[in-house]
Amino acid sequence: MINIPRLRNTDSGNFFILAGPCVIEGEDMALRIADHLVGVCERLRIPLVFKGSYRKANRSRIDSFSGIGDEKALKILQKVGQTFDVPVVTDFHAADEAAMAAEYVDILQVPAFLCRQTDILVAAAKTGKVVNIKKGQFLAPEAMEHAVRKVRDSGNDNVLITDRGTMFGYYDLVVDYRGIPVMQQQAPVVLDITHSLQQPNQASGVTGGKPALIETVARAGVAVGVDGLFLETHFDPKNAKSDGANMLDLALFEPLMTRLVALRQTINAF
Repeated sequence: MINIPRLRNTDSGNFFILAGPCVIEGEDMALRIADHLVGVCERLRIPLVFKGSYRKANRSRIDSFSGIGDEKALKILQKVGQTFDVPVVTDFHAADEAAMAAEYVDILQVPAFLCRQTDILVAAAKTGKVVNIKKGQFLAPEAMEHAVRKVRDSGNDNVLITDRGTMFGYYDLVVDYRGIPVMQQQAPVVLDITHSLQQPNQASGVTGGKPALIETVARAGVAVGVDGLFLETHFDPKNAKSDGANMLDLALFEPLMTRLVALRQTINAF
């Protein structure tokens, strides 16, 4: 079973990373993305968790792509983990889905808007898997202590917190880096460097992003000492079926990670 200590590379002092597509569109795309991520992370000695949603239940529009079928997508995630010997994470959206998803993946992710839902947190905890709780955009860092406590009080100490930014007005998110050390007193902290740049279009409701700022957000997080990074990536973001506007082009993954690893090594030398 995957646990949090396995995510850390104590020899290299690197951050770990949760990376992959927003949603599983098919087996070929998942394996292609995973193959590239695994190669880069092995070269740079970054512990990798492959991420992908088996279904997107929180789309802006009813006609948006939500998935290829739960079991089909979960089996693809499982195949990625077995093929490349890497842990896999997926998000789920209802308490009765936790046990199902846990049969296929190593980490269960609680979406930001559901991070206070006791039944969802308890259901995730009872699977025995690592639970990654995304901080709600509406919560102060200190408030995540209650979500973490619900998981631990349910008998599971393997908890991560992922910060995806905080609401700044109606249509913008900002990352408050002061919150990282605050939340690290509660659990290891991951910084989402793609969703934290989301900007919903006021007229259409369709989510856009600022991928040019991914490195800016990531550098600051690494400098502050975040434990891990979270990003969504695709070899063809413009034609991705979900959240393409936020994603890092897969071709840019290795150069970005190379610079971030160098930055972490510099920070570690202090």
